[in-house]
Amino acid sequence: MKYYGYAGTVLRINLSKRKIAKGELEKDLIVDFLGGRGFNSERLFEEIPRGLDPLSPENKLMFATGPLVGTMFPTASRFNVSAKSPLTGILGDSNAGGHFAAEMKYAGYDQIIIEGRSPDPVYIFVDDDIVRIEDARHLCGRDVYEVDKILREDLKDSSVRTAIVGPAAENGVKFAGIFADLMRAAARTGMGTVMASKRVKALVLRGSKPVEVASPERFMKISEEIEDAIYRHPQYWPRVKMGTTRILTPVNEMGLLPTRHFTAGVFESAADVSGERLAEKYNVKSRGCFSCNIPCSRFYNVREGKFAGLKGEGPEYEALSAFTARVGNADLPLALKANDLVNKLGLDALTTAECISWAMECYAKGWLSKEAADGLDLSWGNGGAILVLIEKIANRQGFGDVLGDGVRAACQKLGFGEEIAMHIKGLEMIQADPRGLKGYGLGFAVATRGGDHLRAEPFIELSDDPRRGTELFGVPEATRRLEWKGKGKLVSYFENWCAVIDALEVCKNIAENMEVLPFAKAAEAIHAATGLDIGAKAVAQAGERIVNVERAFLVREGITRKDDTMPSRFLREPFTSGNSKGSVFELEPMLNEYYAERGWELHTGIPTERKLEELDLGHIAREICAP
Repeated sequence: MKYYGYAGTVLRINLSKRKIAKGELEKDLIVDFLGGRGFNSERLFEEIPRGLDPLSPENKLMFATGPLVGTMFPTASRFNVSAKSPLTGILGDSNAGGHFAAEMKYAGYDQIIIEGRSPDPVYIFVDDDIVRIEDARHLCGRDVYEVDKILREDLKDSSVRTAIVGPAAENGVKFAGIFADLMRAAARTGMGTVMASKRVKALVLRGSKPVEVASPERFMKISEEIEDAIYRHPQYWPRVKMGTTRILTPVNEMGLLPTRHFTAGVFESAADVSGERLAEKYNVKSRGCFSCNIPCSRFYNVREGKFAGLKGEGPEYEALSAFTARVGNADLPLALKANDLVNKLGLDALTTAECISWAMECYAKGWLSKEAADGLDLSWGNGGAILVLIEKIANRQGFGDVLGDGVRAACQKLGFGEEIAMHIKGLEMIQADPRGLKGYGLGFAVATRGGDHLRAEPFIELSDDPRRGTELFGVPEATRRLEWKGKGKLVSYFENWCAVIDALEVCKNIAENMEVLPFAKAAEAIHAATGLDIGAKAVAQAGERIVNVERAFLVREGITRKDDTMPSRFLREPFTSGNSKGSVFELEPMLNEYYAERGWELHTGIPTERKLEELDLGHIAREICAP
């Protein structure tokens, strides 16, 4: 068949057998799962058996992108990388932007699947139709920045696109990421650890093939409409100036900024580490991803003080607040240094900060001694200790080795601290306290990769506007951040939407948060790009199908309602100050509402046979549903 929008080819690289195979992208996969995250999640369910060790050669690492990537469509720049997670033991995936995804399409591939394990360290070079497995012994132990420079020099081409793992992944840290274009981090759930377990240091791409669309004039018109909507949006300039760091101040004002390991919701030094402060004193230039008209990433330059000469890109809100409020640090340049370190060494910033802040709370409570922490003073905000621990974690040295498998495993190793370990299903939580943002909190509890906001991202809850709740769900409380009613409808709807955005591989911060690509508009864009006439209802159903396939993967690994929970602090300890004072998280009634909305079994959280049949997933029903 003639492919429009899609490259039309799936590349499989088996490192154990040194076998490279190319297959045609299946049309039913396109129609049912759209692209990107959808492709990966469906293949993981079909190809990864229950109980597989994530670090065994049989695990598969999948890169996939979507049908709009490589075109002029605004923000269509992203890719998903997926495998069974070594950190959580369940579905693992992460998503990143930059220019890597477009290069993958130009090389001619919608999906690249890496199988087996190489006997020796290698990197993979995909140069259009030529795929080479190259020796990487000279790259072993080097950081992400060094490897990117060496590869470009070795290949005598500064325009190649790279996805690299750092020393943390090589050392077996279970929350190591894959870093594209130096600092575009696909960092959550340990995908870099899987890549390093296959003895792959980097995936390098060079492509020269065009991406054709089915209706060029119509596609251009839709793209221009989206561009115009972005320019006219009130968030445009704040995003250009500050990116996601713009939200640190309002989150603090709402009283839900995780401070000193979620012991408070207000950070007294928020103004000193805010996006505004970063923009005013340190930012020097904006940078955008491929085909993006809202360049929200920023380069910074520290010109004075202890870290004078430090230059880099970012950080985004999560890393900024994680290395400031979460660890009690009011030194902004130190937070920039911490962010630079985790990028160079190849670590997930969020899991790293959770491990450090958990250790700091244990230290404050007297559970963890200075001697057990390698002599480090883990008092809140001790910047020197934070930087030392990042290095120790990446190199699995001393107390860093205790933390190198994530916070859940650290509790098991030390025999204390589980009640304050901020993870869900083994994935450390993000920088929003669910007691003050309950739709987001429900999204954390049920997210298919663990404690994460990007599976649902119900951003309209931040508006605290009951009119939107009534308009969308017939429940005014659905969009009131401190109310629990209607959250099942809210989260289910936004999970489906986020799944579609991740399948198309456009930027969620823009397409979803700025509401420029709802289901109907996505259907128009898909039709113009691919020629496939998939209506808005079918697009929404594709998102629902992706969520259900991922839930089925979890169910097969033993996940049920009992695991859709969160740390007890949020359920039992109300905020004592700030604009969310007195609030706790009412989990159980929200779960009841969510499962009912999803059509899942109320007591177990398992998708029903009826729901799976409705989504044309009968083969999955036969595998996970009780007879």
